[in-house]
Amino acid sequence: MSDDFELDTDDLQRRMDGALSNLKTEFASLRTGRASASMLEPVMVDAYGAPTPINQVGTVNVPEPRMVTINVWDKGLVGKVEKAIRESGLGINPQLNGTIIMLPIPELNEERRRELTKVAGQYAEHARVAVRNVRRDGMDQIKKAKADGMSEDDQKFWESEVQDMTDKMIAVVDGALETKQAEIMQV
Repeated sequence: MSDDFELDTDDLQRRMDGALSNLKTEFASLRTGRASASMLEPVMVDAYGAPTPINQVGTVNVPEPRMVTINVWDKGLVGKVEKAIRESGLGINPQLNGTIIMLPIPELNEERRRELTKVAGQYAEHARVAVRNVRRDGMDQIKKAKADGMSEDDQKFWESEVQDMTDKMIAVVDGALETKQAEIMQV
């Protein structure tokens, strides 16, 4: 068995990339003081009996740097969309104009900026934990193969491969966090 062990590094890389992709989605939901349609992605509206993303019940536009508008297609959902935004924790007060919901993006104060950098840090830590869990799975596979007769040289090779992948991904997560925190703190 020792010669035919092949760790599925593509699977480990795919799972680590998934953790990074999730982190980027979470970062997109954090307000930075500039209007962005992506900040509404995590907000779900109770439409037609199922949680539905806002972009599936209306058109989301950014007409100016501090304004997001949502043109809701179904008049009956306007109140539900407004309620979902109010309860989302984004700190935005929606204004109604017929079927158009306007979201003025207020300037972030220093205290709110610091809170958002802490939230970004929590998101990054969740991503690091996810990457480390993938690393642990890979190491467990290697230990199992060692018990099945893998040579110690092969074990060390595969362990260093998994560790290198982990270190690179953690560095990417840390870089993304630094970039996001700088963006949040930028006045």
